[in-house]
Amino acid sequence: MDLRIFTEPQQGATYDTLLTVAKATEDLGFDAFFRSDHYLRMGSVDGLPGPTDAWITLAGLARETRRIRLGTLMTAGTFRLPGVLAIQVAQVDQMSGGRVELGLGAGWFEEEHKAYGIPFPKEKFARLEEQLEIVTGLWATETGKTFDFHGRFYDLTESPALPKPAQAKVPVLIGGHGATRTPRLAARYADEFNIPFASIEDTERQFGRVRAAAQEAGRPADALTYSNALIACVGKDDAEVARRAAVIGREVDELKANGLAGSPAEVVDKIGRYAAVGAQRIYLQILDLDDLDHLELISSQVQSQLT
Repeated sequence: MDLRIFTEPQQGATYDTLLTVAKATEDLGFDAFFRSDHYLRMGSVDGLPGPTDAWITLAGLARETRRIRLGTLMTAGTFRLPGVLAIQVAQVDQMSGGRVELGLGAGWFEEEHKAYGIPFPKEKFARLEEQLEIVTGLWATETGKTFDFHGRFYDLTESPALPKPAQAKVPVLIGGHGATRTPRLAARYADEFNIPFASIEDTERQFGRVRAAAQEAGRPADALTYSNALIACVGKDDAEVARRAAVIGREVDELKANGLAGSPAEVVDKIGRYAAVGAQRIYLQILDLDDLDHLELISSQVQSQLT
């Protein structure tokens, strides 16, 4: 079971904070550092000092880390034109020596679009499908040849399809709870399918849909990696769990029901139950980015039992 660290910087984090967490992620043996792609805080937190851009952040981290994978859960398709996004991701992949992964979603948080003057189109899913075809098509175009795409929302003519990523294939992540269109899209474009904040039962159901869609599309179901994103709140005892829950404004019982919370033994047991329904990787949502002891505990007492 791979464990990856997943952050939500729109809730309040500077680049320096993210760099500190990314370096801890690397030093403590986690597989990857991922971040959300949002420009507005959610809930009652003040969000200070304000948002950081996902791909600018990852570009910086690409030069200041050595081993860990770097990516987004999920880049909002509404924020960037697909041709521009292909250039950005390819460049960051080069800067990292081939360690980048692209999670791409339709975008959903209307308030952040209003706050920063970003168009919020109605037909986001149809746009996402074209975006995936364009981004992957640009990267796959042979050097020296051009790429054309004439769709409903985007039109590319004689694109040189440059630059190329360092990796022969940048892993593409698609995720969500949708019962029909999401599995179909994952089956066509994804290297990894991720379901965020889902119960074990819902996870098993959605993984089954994606596996079936892959087979219908002529791909082996096992060609995809299957993953979860779950909030983490681990403590060496009940008091430490309660303290960490209070810091992020959550209740222990709710965290245990909906995430990975409790003692290391409790968390290892629950991860095992996700693994039993097909999860191969878990993104641990870490909301208190100043609590590096939390990461150390997960590394030494949870991750060590999963290898």
